[in-house]
Amino acid sequence: MISSIQYGTKTIEFTIIFRQRKTLEISVEPPNIVSVVAPNGTSEDKVNQYVKKKANWIVQQLYLFKDTDFRKINRQIVNGESFLYLGRNYSLQLIDDLALTKPVVNLYQGKIFIKTPTRDEQVLQEAMKDWYKKKALGRVTDRVNYFQSYFNKKPTAIKVKEQQKRWGSCTANKELLFNWRSIMAPSHILDYIIVHEMCHLFYMNHSQEFWNLLSTVMADYEQRKEWLKNNGVKLDL
Repeated sequence: MISSIQYGTKTIEFTIIFRQRKTLEISVEPPNIVSVVAPNGTSEDKVNQYVKKKANWIVQQLYLFKDTDFRKINRQIVNGESFLYLGRNYSLQLIDDLALTKPVVNLYQGKIFIKTPTRDEQVLQEAMKDWYKKKALGRVTDRVNYFQSYFNKKPTAIKVKEQQKRWGSCTANKELLFNWRSIMAPSHILDYIIVHEMCHLFYMNHSQEFWNLLSTVMADYEQRKEWLKNNGVKLDL
């Protein structure tokens, strides 16, 4: 079901998806896709009222899509190709292993190894992406726990996702979502992305209060932010 509300001069159009659940949830994805998952039987009017309450946050999320422009790097899955992990380049080494049912990726002694029963490009690409996602979730979770001492609010969940236009986001339900590509950035830049989103647990916008909070945790955040702006397009497969 498609619905819309008016927020100032802006019309927010969104899709309503009914499911077997107890709560309403809003998601905003690039380029301008707004979805609301609602419990079965929820009236459209109730959903619209919920969206109106979250309208400021929705507009902020849509605006953030303009901050970053990911450009496809198109790295090939071949021996010797270079892949980024926490800011360092690692050479790829493919090892054929017909005893396996699917590729296995490991980082070992300065190289990324893929043991694989196939040389299918798409299969290998997905294996690399899955490896990055697992590494990202582990690292991000550890660092969120590290920085938690600076905050008296905790996220309801930490997730790693495919996000084409953002490095991270904080949902209206206080879930922290991170782009799996963020694990390619140097560790101090990944920390900036993490702290940035943790500050959104308090301020769902980029007000002066938001930046003041960020600066109390990370005094040099402006330099890290600038690095990400200038180099972020290089972080991709």
